[in-house]
Amino acid sequence: MRPPLIACLCLVAALLFTVKSRGDDPMVVLIANPSVIQSSLSLETVRAIFAMRQRTLADGQAVHVFVLPDGDPLHEAFAKKILGVYPHQLRLAWDRAVFSGTGQAPNEVATASAMLKAVASTPGGIGYVYRSELTNQVRVLDIE
Repeated sequence: MRPPLIACLCLVAALLFTVKSRGDDPMVVLIANPSVIQSSLSLETVRAIFAMRQRTLADGQAVHVFVLPDGDPLHEAFAKKILGVYPHQLRLAWDRAVFSGTGQAPNEVATASAMLKAVASTPGGIGYVYRSELTNQVRVLDIE
């Protein structure tokens, strides 16, 4: 009676601790217009930029933030995995800044391809895409 119970517990434990492979979990990357000279940004800086609390980079260049709609799976992945917040928390921060008159919301684009085009054509543009969608028109920024 004990061996089947132990085998069952081992199977449940194995299923609970199975790690997804990278193929199952597409990697989200931070992208920037080629005019952005930094090759990396700290996580705190990325969070501040996407919360619309930081409007310039360290060199003084204005940042133009592009995001996808709240329900988009890529936006949800970026918010949760990179920023460590839920999309609705970002929306609340943006709405608060807009309604209080202290800031503005980011530029919203409809698709990942529109994100690539907008970032590529806007000096200081920053956004995100899946690594598999990258083109040579944008740069990948490392997050430290």
